[in-house]
Amino acid sequence: MKISARADTFERSGIRVMFELAEQQGGDLVRLEVGEPDFDTPEHVIDAAADAAREGKTHYTSGAGIPELRAAIAERMESETGVSFASEEVTVTNGGMEALALAILAIADPGDEVILPTPAWPNYENQVVLADAEPVKVPLPAEDGFDLDAERIIDHMNDDTAAVILTTPSNPTGRVYGEDAVKAVVDAAAEHDAYVIADEVYARLTYDDEYRRISSYTDYDGLLTVDSCSKTYAMTGWRMGWLVGPESVVEAATQVGESTTACPSSVGQQAALAAITGTQEPVREMYAAFRERRDYLTERVAEIPHISCPRPEGAFYAFLDVSELDGSSFDIAERLLSDYGVVTAPGGAFSAAGEGYLRLSFANSLDRIELGLDRIEALVRDECE
Repeated sequence: MKISARADTFERSGIRVMFELAEQQGGDLVRLEVGEPDFDTPEHVIDAAADAAREGKTHYTSGAGIPELRAAIAERMESETGVSFASEEVTVTNGGMEALALAILAIADPGDEVILPTPAWPNYENQVVLADAEPVKVPLPAEDGFDLDAERIIDHMNDDTAAVILTTPSNPTGRVYGEDAVKAVVDAAAEHDAYVIADEVYARLTYDDEYRRISSYTDYDGLLTVDSCSKTYAMTGWRMGWLVGPESVVEAATQVGESTTACPSSVGQQAALAAITGTQEPVREMYAAFRERRDYLTERVAEIPHISCPRPEGAFYAFLDVSELDGSSFDIAERLLSDYGVVTAPGGAFSAAGEGYLRLSFANSLDRIELGLDRIEALVRDECE
């Protein structure tokens, strides 16, 4: 039977390919391929969900989410940016991934262009294709540590541009984009009546300077912010995210969501509310661990010949330059898995701009990261010396 052309055009995520190869291989593997905190969800969040379930809060909610959670998200955004937000400018979604998909479906018509600075998380491209829009991939310069090159982005803007997606801190590079470059991109988007989608799911995981959300230093009605509980609160499986933006876009995104998932989990929303409004001590503890791991990883990589990585400024990824090794990034990742027992994400999975790199997640324990780097060093020495 026939498969739709839309579904048939998708390429499988290289991250998932490596994940499944690792599952098939088994054994004592060091898993550095998936961006998932190795911590459990904080106890007070779990308690709030359990209480909600026992109290019968297990029914449909508004498609945009319960009022208390929308208000809490608006208040959090205001406290972090100094900009006033209303609850009506927030819609709660099934993870940040759905927030991104609904945003694109709400603003992009067939044939419109969506600009993606690369290397980039592969789901952006697939979501643009799902909307029958055109992904425009713009490679960022590796020699600048994949910082945002505003001129490159602006050169690709035209009247067909529906949106630009800015992911800062970046997945996969860990780069925090410079504010001047971001402002230039936002100003150019305004000239073309294009939206800017700010994927800020790693906003609370920056290590050298305090992160300022894009909405705190730009004043543009076409700015859409995506965030979630997944990374900050170790809640990846809860699938709780949100979209913040102009009320008209939020309403449109909510309407689209009502035809796909109806509403977010009622119990999950109670958990998200507890995460956002409750104690932030678990967040601080996780942050300290991630920062320690970031420091160890970058110092250790600097000691290994033939490989290097830009120092991650945020998120929990290191983008390892393995271009001196033989083969594509997929080839290297497969050898590293099959022969040395380390699972990584090939840079080519994040577009051609990521070729020659491996993404390593340091959302794993320090001892496992150390073992993984021991094995990576063994591969390098076996192949290069």
